[in-house]
Amino acid sequence: MHFYKILIVFLLNISIFSQDLENLSFGDDSSLDIATWNIEWFPKNGQVTVEYVTQILQQLDLDILAMQELDDTDMFDQMLNELTNYTGYYESAWFAGLAYVYKTDSVQINNIYEIYTTSPYWSAFPRSPMVMDMSFMGENYFIINNHFKCCGDGNLDMGNEADEEKRRYNAVNLLKEYIDTYLHDKNVIVLGDLNDEIAESSQNNVFQNVLNDTENYFFVDYSIASGNSSDWSYPSWPSHLDHILITNELFDELDNSETMTIQVDQYLEGGWNEYDYNISDHRPVAISFNLNSATIGDLNYDYSVDILDIVILINHLLDIEAIELESADLNNDGVVNILDIVVLVNIIL
Repeated sequence: MHFYKILIVFLLNISIFSQDLENLSFGDDSSLDIATWNIEWFPKNGQVTVEYVTQILQQLDLDILAMQELDDTDMFDQMLNELTNYTGYYESAWFAGLAYVYKTDSVQINNIYEIYTTSPYWSAFPRSPMVMDMSFMGENYFIINNHFKCCGDGNLDMGNEADEEKRRYNAVNLLKEYIDTYLHDKNVIVLGDLNDEIAESSQNNVFQNVLNDTENYFFVDYSIASGNSSDWSYPSWPSHLDHILITNELFDELDNSETMTIQVDQYLEGGWNEYDYNISDHRPVAISFNLNSATIGDLNYDYSVDILDIVILINHLLDIEAIELESADLNNDGVVNILDIVVLVNIIL
């Protein structure tokens, strides 16, 4: 009898767990949805963690997850096999827990590589940054996954290269130097467990040089970091340590974006205790770029403007193929006619 009572409780817990997580959501098919997540030496609680994370990722519908603290690659591969339309990457010259999970039907991988891998940079980067060169909806992006040195006393000692804050300061500025030199005109997203506050005083702020360069860089989670502690990514020692930094090529997308700490623990019956025991001590931080606003002239929604769009517009004028007035009225005069074809040709040329 005791056995059956335990079994009933177990099954009820599974039912509650599944039902609550089914309400969790974030991404969709019309947006670029990216998250960073320190998953605390995955899998923290073995097979139980794999099952939790599999359902969480399926519910979140992310295009890309930058993960830190992957420990067991075999169980990571098992999780990938259980996910629908996802694959992953964790190859490294010296594996230190960085990985990616990404959608196979929306993300085109051009290259994945590491930077600052040689010994002069090991102090700044105990885990070499992992760069994903990828395309999404025809646009090229560079995602840089990081896990900075932890700990410290909160004081930035510029004269001590062994100081934890100084090591993170060096890492931030080396990343900035790399982007300024090699990716200065690219869509760049730097993210990860950066293990320090971005909203603290300038005297001890390891990110200050990036924060000062407002023309080129912006922390999209700054309002979270400077806001209520309930929204922070690391509740165990209330702080916000997981960040997303973008370059100015993406500034125009901010009006159609949303950034948040995804509080998965609120969707669990056991709240934070259940989350911390089975999943991680960090929450994911994510950004969604809403790219649903179609490119002008892209009448077939293939993310490019070309001769195929002219054919569609001509067919519409000949009553062969009907299309939406809003997308076909390229000169916004209220009608679709030969003048819109002229506009479309000029866009292509």
